[in-house]
Amino acid sequence: MKIVIVTDAWTPQVNGVVRTLKQTRKCLEQLGHEVHFITPELFTTIPCPSYPSIPLALFPGRKVAQLLNEHNANAVHIATEGPLGMAARRWCLRNKFQFTTSYHTQFPEYVRLRAPIPLSWTYAWLRRFHGKAVRTLVPTESQRQRLLDRGFDNVEVWGRGVDTEIFTPDKPQQLNLPGPILLNMGRVAVEKNIEAFLDLDVPGSKVVVGDGPDLEQLQRAYPDVLFTGARFGRELASYVAAADVFVFPSRTDTFGLVLLEAMACGVPVAAYPVTGPADVVLDGITGSLSENLAEAVKNALKIDSRACLEYARQNSWLASSEVFASYMYDNTKNSDWPGREQTVR
Repeated sequence: MKIVIVTDAWTPQVNGVVRTLKQTRKCLEQLGHEVHFITPELFTTIPCPSYPSIPLALFPGRKVAQLLNEHNANAVHIATEGPLGMAARRWCLRNKFQFTTSYHTQFPEYVRLRAPIPLSWTYAWLRRFHGKAVRTLVPTESQRQRLLDRGFDNVEVWGRGVDTEIFTPDKPQQLNLPGPILLNMGRVAVEKNIEAFLDLDVPGSKVVVGDGPDLEQLQRAYPDVLFTGARFGRELASYVAAADVFVFPSRTDTFGLVLLEAMACGVPVAAYPVTGPADVVLDGITGSLSENLAEAVKNALKIDSRACLEYARQNSWLASSEVFASYMYDNTKNSDWPGREQTVR
């Protein structure tokens, strides 16, 4: 099957959406599919207002249409709601070509943190955007229910995975900090609620791995915290493996790939009992969920790392990609693509 994935989120961004799409492409190709991406790299871009590390494609409509015509795909998946996603949606509607979408982030809540725009307005726009899709794919059941409650239709779960070859408990970084070591990794931005972690009055040392628009401000405000900046691959995994607890203060993530990555390093999670952690963390087994984040940290320190490792190894990117391919098959204009028997579940 020939699949085109259209995404406004791409390198040099470092986030869960980009990692998900790259891993999915790798696994889809292993399954025998041909995958093409339409990303901002192919366009003239401008920095996103208030978030300059995100490039936005300028006037992409004509080129997106040209690329979609050239690729002549069996299935089109629109991964984001930005300029490229909107241009691909217009092409699909104009050509009466069925398409799927995905909902990766709690976008209305993110917008509300940066601008006084009512949630109801943003959700209304998103309902319109996703409403024409054959399916809208979300990472967890609780996120599916949230969208259904907001009036969305045809919402299905497409889970996530973890690369257990990179994220392992082996070769932890030697941090030489007083223990226990409490670590957070991800985008350093207001929507991640990182200050709830940084303000915790608990014993030990705090480490933040990642980059983002709020990094310099938080470095000045919290001089006792180790901010490493962005780290990648095995070096990133080595920092995670050095932690005693992975603290995840976000209340707005739809999944949180970093949760699985931490568990694959044998590190239990402390988080709030909200969408994302509530779906991924087994409370009392692979981590602790509590509205009192300090209490969650205290309880997570008692978790057996072996349970975290075992759980993470059950969540592969290949299995996740097989689910994605099955949704693409249901959306395809060609029912005879190779690999159907191996992929459809």
